Amino acid sequence: MKKIACLGEFLLRMSPELPAAWMQQASMPVYLGGAEFNVAAALSHWQHPVKYISALPENSMADDVLLEMQRMGLDTSAMQRSGNRIGIYFLPQGADLKNAGVIYDRAGSSFSTLQPGTIDWKNLLSGCDLFHFSAISPALNASAATVCKEAVEAAAALGITISVDLNYRNKLWKYGTAPAEVMPELIKHCSIVMGNIWSAAELLGAPLDKTLIASQTKAAYLQQATTTAAYIRELAPSCTWVANTFRFDQQEGIQYYATLDTRQSQLVSKEWKVQHIIDRVGSGDCFMAGLLHSWVQQSDIAAAVNLAAAAAVGKLQEKGDFTRQTLDSIHQKIAQHG
Repeated sequence: MKKIACLGEFLLRMSPELPAAWMQQASMPVYLGGAEFNVAAALSHWQHPVKYISALPENSMADDVLLEMQRMGLDTSAMQRSGNRIGIYFLPQGADLKNAGVIYDRAGSSFSTLQPGTIDWKNLLSGCDLFHFSAISPALNASAATVCKEAVEAAAALGITISVDLNYRNKLWKYGTAPAEVMPELIKHCSIVMGNIWSAAELLGAPLDKTLIASQTKAAYLQQATTTAAYIRELAPSCTWVANTFRFDQQEGIQYYATLDTRQSQLVSKEWKVQHIIDRVGSGDCFMAGLLHSWVQQSDIAAAVNLAAAAAVGKLQEKGDFTRQTLDSIHQKIAQHG
């Protein structure tokens, strides 16, 4: 089976219960996380061989994390043991990562202090068939952006398929360089691009017809997704799949669907309406994992977008940052949805 490499910062999520209950109870759940780790964890759970590439310090807590990753089936042989601390973020229970309540504590973390020219990417990526990263890593600082560029260029030189998740976090990108000055260069070798029409505008400078989408109709969003996909293919000539997700709050629940554009057509997933949400974190990462699973399995694009969307919706009903759904349960969800 094809081996998948995922590069990104491993994070610990502190999830306090508000208001102030975490102080009164002297208790705060801690979850393993990080966008690319969540993708790696899902793919490993679905029996794909996965090499997870990140950085951890040399201390007992990091040793425990490494053992847990190995227990999950991840290949940690490429883990960089450097720096002084694991990155952390705080997110109140029930909140979304795009929520104003998220607090990042990542400055000086092991991953953020990785330096260009210090990793032998050719050797590290040898034997891998697919390389995945996200826009969160180059958002940390200029060094991290350069490290990502080195990895992408090495993967391209080795003929490895490259995928990217256009995660946009407005609390990052604070080092004086605009995302659109960095990301177009990083995605030019990508074959699989996932995100949404808004993140593509922020990260890549993709055109966004605000008059069109002001109608807030599904037809308008689908038309914009096709325009966004075409723009991405101009930046990345080898791009085969461009996925855009649409998630809208509706009272206590959400409306969810996704598109998958190729050069020939646009496929739209089943539409989901979910009333009960347990945890909003990691839904997009779960979509990405579903998309990569389908790519490796050479699924048709209709099956690919429907599996990814169903997996993403299922993640909303799990606690923690990464999914523990089985492929059978996801397929069953799709069948029951009609």
